[in-house]
Amino acid sequence: MDNNREYVNPIVEQRADPWVYKHTDGFYYFTASVPSYDLIEVRRAAKIQGLGTAEPVVAWRKYDSGPLSANIWAPEIHFIQGKWYIYFAAARTTETKDGLFDHRMYVLENSSANPLEGVWEEKGQIRTRWESFALDATTFEHRGQLYYVWAQKDPAINGNSNLYISKMENPWTLTGEQVMISTPEYDWETIGFKVNEGAAVLKRNGRIFMSYSASATDHHYCMGLLTADENADLLDPQSWAKSPVPVFQTNEENGQYGPGHNSFTVSEDGQDVLIYHARNYKEIVGDPLYDPNRHTRAQLIEWNEDGTPSFGIPVEDGVRL
Repeated sequence: MDNNREYVNPIVEQRADPWVYKHTDGFYYFTASVPSYDLIEVRRAAKIQGLGTAEPVVAWRKYDSGPLSANIWAPEIHFIQGKWYIYFAAARTTETKDGLFDHRMYVLENSSANPLEGVWEEKGQIRTRWESFALDATTFEHRGQLYYVWAQKDPAINGNSNLYISKMENPWTLTGEQVMISTPEYDWETIGFKVNEGAAVLKRNGRIFMSYSASATDHHYCMGLLTADENADLLDPQSWAKSPVPVFQTNEENGQYGPGHNSFTVSEDGQDVLIYHARNYKEIVGDPLYDPNRHTRAQLIEWNEDGTPSFGIPVEDGVRL
């Protein structure tokens, strides 16, 4: 099967920072940033392609004022220890600014079997060692330990965000060390902004692969990759090897610009799938963050002989064999 023809892209229009999770009930659960940045929605479908027509349910709405009142970004839905959790970032609006780059990280909990039902309870802000710009949290479990990975600005480092990892005491509380495992250092990570953000974890072939996104959110946006051995100390920065080149980036020939902020899932027949957003044009009027046309896309991941993932190039829109 041609990797690039399994799904018809875009899967969901105007949904950036897409997160797809395949649950034990066989459904694909989906959440993402909505263009208005004012709420969190969840939808589900039996097939990845069906997420575009699935009816979204509003899980939570922003407040009119205070710390959860602006720029609701990049929700992720996880099933942990028998409950559903949504991790997201939110900012505070004031009379002088719209909350841009003033984000903190929060989590919601839902104990229903189906997260489109029941009540989402606010579990509060996830506290890190600094009160600074923080976003794009993800979680993963490894050998019985829950880990949290996120992007944050270190006030002592020149740049917008670095990647950090910590163990979790429970799905809303960090415990122990908080360690930086990646900082924007290569040219392709520092165009427009010095950014490492949007991490996602894929465990395969004795290794832990962590993708992330870099640079400004226009056509320079791209994906990098960190790799650790499954036996390594994940809280040791030396355990993580960074690819010196992007692993997924703009492809003008296919009309795909700024691919990134991905998640991983598995296809209906069990193959690994890359979920990501991209635009189908290069020139943007105004701030790219307020251009709504980052669409959710999907394509199969191929695997190299050495056991590392090959993401290939973003496929063109609307093609299927």
